[in-house]
Amino acid sequence: MNEICPRCGLPKPICVCESIAKESQRIKVYLENKKFGKTSTVVDGLNHKEIDIKEIAKKLKSELACGGTIKDGKIELQGDHKGKVKRQLISMGFAPETIDI
Repeated sequence: MNEICPRCGLPKPICVCESIAKESQRIKVYLENKKFGKTSTVVDGLNHKEIDIKEIAKKLKSELACGGTIKDGKIELQGDHKGKVKRQLISMGFAPETIDI
C-alpha cells in the first residue's frame, strides 16, 4: 500500500508538495571568491525542509560537470556557472521570476 503524504494527503507517488514549494522559493545565485583566487557559484534561498537540496545539488553537479557541496543550506559549486545554473533550475521546475542572479 502506498504511503500518504502528511502535508497534502495524497499518495507519495503523486504528491504535489515539492512542486508547490518550488514555485514559492526565492532563490539567489551569486559568485563568491575563495582561497587562492578560486571562484564558486552559490545557490541560496532553497528551503531544505520542503525541497531535497541534496538531490538538486547532485543534479547541478552532474549537469555542469563540476564539484560542489552543501554548507549551511546553500549549494556551493566550483567555478563560475551563474547563467547555466539558472537554466538548470528552470528545467528542474523552478519559476524563472523567482531566481535572482
